[in-house]
Amino acid sequence: MPEWTTACPNWAVRLRAGDSIIPPPIFPEQGEQALEIFKQLKIVDAPGSPTFGDACAEWVFDLVRCIFGAYDAESGRRLIVEFFVLLPKKNSKSTVAAGIMMTALILNWRQSAEFSVLAPTVEVANNAYNPARDMVQKDDDLDALMHVQSHVKTITHRESNAILKVLAADQNTVGGKKSVGTLVDELHLFGKIPSAENMFREALGGLASRPEGFVIWLTTQSDEPPAGVFKQKLDYARQVRDGTIIDPAFVPIIFEHPPEMVASGDCLLLENMAMVNPNMGFSVDEVFLEREFTKAQQAGPESFRGFMAKHANVEIGLNLRSDRWAGADYWLTQAKHPGLTLAALIDRSEVITVGIDGGGLDDLLGFAVMGRDATTREWLVWAHAWAHPSVLERRKQEASRFKDFAKDGDLTLVERIGQDVEQVAIYVAQIEESGKLDKVGVDPSGLGGILDAMLEADVPEDKIVGISQGWKLTSPIKTAERKLAEGVMSHGGMPLMAWCVGNARIEPRGNAVIITKQASGTAKIDPLMALLNAVSLMALNPEAGQNSPEIYVLDM
Repeated sequence: MPEWTTACPNWAVRLRAGDSIIPPPIFPEQGEQALEIFKQLKIVDAPGSPTFGDACAEWVFDLVRCIFGAYDAESGRRLIVEFFVLLPKKNSKSTVAAGIMMTALILNWRQSAEFSVLAPTVEVANNAYNPARDMVQKDDDLDALMHVQSHVKTITHRESNAILKVLAADQNTVGGKKSVGTLVDELHLFGKIPSAENMFREALGGLASRPEGFVIWLTTQSDEPPAGVFKQKLDYARQVRDGTIIDPAFVPIIFEHPPEMVASGDCLLLENMAMVNPNMGFSVDEVFLEREFTKAQQAGPESFRGFMAKHANVEIGLNLRSDRWAGADYWLTQAKHPGLTLAALIDRSEVITVGIDGGGLDDLLGFAVMGRDATTREWLVWAHAWAHPSVLERRKQEASRFKDFAKDGDLTLVERIGQDVEQVAIYVAQIEESGKLDKVGVDPSGLGGILDAMLEADVPEDKIVGISQGWKLTSPIKTAERKLAEGVMSHGGMPLMAWCVGNARIEPRGNAVIITKQASGTAKIDPLMALLNAVSLMALNPEAGQNSPEIYVLDM
């Protein structure tokens, strides 16, 4: 057996130098044979309908060699099964995908084999099907070999009866599929579909009995924080690329800026966009990019971040809208304590305040702990949330994201009503036992069950207080903004809290500003509201080891 690796730990150096980040073919002869066919296919919607061989950048040829050069003709087995390709918009992604799948259909030896292109919507499906159809119809030899059925988006090989079918995927259309080769287009859009993981499991089941099979995950970056199956695949691909996970059957091809460029903001500069746009000068027009870059900058931060996500693969950490909470601008930079646990916060703190918010059946129960560091007096933040499984049904658009948070350990999906407040009470009792708990701030409207649970856990009743909501939270909101901007408030970089902070919307009310769940719509902010309750208590500068109940009795 030949030896190979799909890791590329020096990917950043290679991208900076303009070198390829695509592994060479394991079997060069197989790769070149496929490339010869691929190069003859026509790009019909390009001026003059050139062939791929005449109009493609070298990285496309490297990709074709890598995919088809992983096939061992002697054993009939493909040694690399999965290919993850993350490309910015306008890099001929769907057209190249159509060419690759047509090449696979031509080279296929299995009678009545199935090849599939799965797309999240009908429109995306057309983006992949139309170029493939045109390649056939604009080539006399290929038109004689293939039968095109546009009404069902299917192309059939007349001799082998193998088919290439383009589908707008759902569980009904992919059930029972036995595809030899599958290309998933715009994977980031599947990240918003709660059932996508099960859908792919069904669609890719044919690989178990087809050792020559393959799957290609093709996508641009999401214009929202990555979620669901897209986040899973992206995280896995990065780990394989960096050598953290050894998986020689998985190829990660990720055109993104190095971490240091992201941290410094250099990834947002126009001159650095070519680094992650391999088709610059081919399908990507530099003049177009420059003009759109300027327009996005002038349109404001929200428009600019969306443009950079799509055209430079800059991952969005927060949804920073124009009516965002000012503290969101500093939230990610204050993730100074990666992996901060509640136990570590308790150990480092001299005094601790707690905030609690939410908890309905279609809501999250938000829990935030704020500790003042005994040495630096830094405000440390740790948070958690609970949700009843009914939330996944009522908030289907966010279900995949909630499952991600649960895997991260930041959210607990309770099995019965009341389990959430019981666990909250256990956490509060743990902090009380440390001797560092000052007060617990709760939204008065949701005090009942939470109060009972904490009293049962022996949390002193005089440490549980109501925190006025609405415009009266203006002071904690402003305090949190300043502490984040000053670098005094910091946290462990929890994805759950980053999402909630990005969801927060500001409403001006006279001289006050408020953050309300109504303004945020269906997006959840309960853990952030819990944090503001904790901030309102910590802002009173409690002394370590002392209680002064009178100044903590806030309006109920």
